[in-house]
Amino acid sequence: MGNLAAVHPVILGGDAGAYSLARAFHEGYGVTSTVVSIRPTPNVAHSNIIQNVVEPRLDDPAVMVELVRRIAATAPGPVIAVTCVDWYVRALAEHRARLEDVAVVPYPSVGLLDRVMDKQRFSELCHELGVPHPRTEVRDGGEPVGDLDLRFPVIAKPGDNTAWHQVSFPGKAKVHLVRDRAELAALLKAAGDAGYRRPMIVQEYVPGDDSQMRIMTTYSDLEGTVRMAWGGRVLLEEHTPGTLGNPAAILTGSLPQVEADARRLVEHLGWTGFANFDVKVDPRTGVGHFFELNPRTGRSNYYLTASGLNPAAYWMADHLTGHWPHHAEPLEVLYRIVPGFLLDKYVHDESVRAAVRRAPVVHPLKYRRDLSPRRDAWVRLAELNQVRKFSQHHPLQETGGASGQPGFGEPLPSSEREVA
Repeated sequence: MGNLAAVHPVILGGDAGAYSLARAFHEGYGVTSTVVSIRPTPNVAHSNIIQNVVEPRLDDPAVMVELVRRIAATAPGPVIAVTCVDWYVRALAEHRARLEDVAVVPYPSVGLLDRVMDKQRFSELCHELGVPHPRTEVRDGGEPVGDLDLRFPVIAKPGDNTAWHQVSFPGKAKVHLVRDRAELAALLKAAGDAGYRRPMIVQEYVPGDDSQMRIMTTYSDLEGTVRMAWGGRVLLEEHTPGTLGNPAAILTGSLPQVEADARRLVEHLGWTGFANFDVKVDPRTGVGHFFELNPRTGRSNYYLTASGLNPAAYWMADHLTGHWPHHAEPLEVLYRIVPGFLLDKYVHDESVRAAVRRAPVVHPLKYRRDLSPRRDAWVRLAELNQVRKFSQHHPLQETGGASGQPGFGEPLPSSEREVA
């Protein structure tokens, strides 16, 4: 595709997902993106396809709006403002009226976002539609456990990510694996004492290690028609506190049950834009259970571009050109941010190992059209650094998909999350 001077991407956040979106626009349209981060990050530093703007106050919606407007004032054409971060998705949607005269904001209404970002309401939606979902109960931070009709261990996570973002206490994590009733009581008390009095989602733990995880992404146009659905088998997840649950390796491919249920969810909602689903297959039944709907492209969105489903093309078609991409069957690829020998250490299923050997390998940060000595050195070092991270934080996968346990620990502050 040629360069469209009529588009200038503004991407909020400085992580690998932000770089992947800039790469998607560059691969598809040859354009340079402005990436706005709260601090300089190696993911976007020394890139020839990115202009990095550092704004430490980006978490302030007023600052975000003013900055996007300022960038748009000197951009070569209409701006499209995108992100891989829930916080910025909601801020963009909430302040759409202050941006839409200078920028496309390709996210659903605040009301629809709140319906799916509230984990309690998402659980109720899955139950209503018969979409497989872990058995769930809800307790507020600071509330007693009371009668709990769930088997331990359970997963406990905040129902309100915005409120959770604003509190801190020892042991706070993005997701907690809770082994018994006393541990759940202690977590609820600690959250309440810290000021989090919003819902905590308590779910039965679906057994199995990282290899039981699946990823699915859909795109629905402005009329609510699903234009794209593609996913893959997660082979490894990251386990460092700030990046817990992010896929480190994905083998893309067809997931009939997961895709059908994802389509049912977004069609029922009247969803527009990208939706990204975290799913775990119960090894006892082979059924994929949906954990959440993320209202955006995921951090690992380059798996789509590498499969021939460039996210930029869908945004462009829906909001700027009206020309939908024509593509053949998506490619099956191996997306990974870890060295091959590390993947080999953790993947034991022989049929999966054979598929891994056959698949073309893609790395979101290794882009032959964006080379510089400093950037190349950092990308290679970051890949090798995964060996240290996995040795410190990863519960060793067991043959046959035995139970791996999510980790604990204080997540990094937002400024650090962008570096990981």
